[in-house]
Amino acid sequence: MTDQGRPQEKTDRAGNGKARRFGIDHTTHELIIGSIRIPLPQSRLARLGIGLALILGGLLGFLPILGFWMLPLGFIVLSHDLPIARRWRRRLAVWWTKRQRPID
Repeated sequence: MTDQGRPQEKTDRAGNGKARRFGIDHTTHELIIGSIRIPLPQSRLARLGIGLALILGGLLGFLPILGFWMLPLGFIVLSHDLPIARRWRRRLAVWWTKRQRPID
C-alpha cells in the first residue's frame, strides 16, 4: 500500500530505484543536477533564451565570473525544446554510459 501524499522515488528503466542524476523532468519542467532541482520557465522562448545565454556565457569562460561549466548546462536546457540538441545529449549519455561500464 502506498501513501498518496508522499512523492515516490523515481526509478531508472531497469527499476533499480536509482534517482536521475541529471537532465530535465518533463512533468515538472525542472532541471535536475544531482540532488539540485532548478525550475525552468513554462515559456519556450524563455527556455531558448536561457539556453543560448548559458552557451554564449560559456564561450566567454575565460572571464572571471563566467565559466566553461555553462556550455553543457546550456545544451541541457536547449535539449528540452530542440530535437537536434536532444539527440546530441542522448548520444553523449549513451557514449558516457558505455565508457563507464566495466569490460567483462
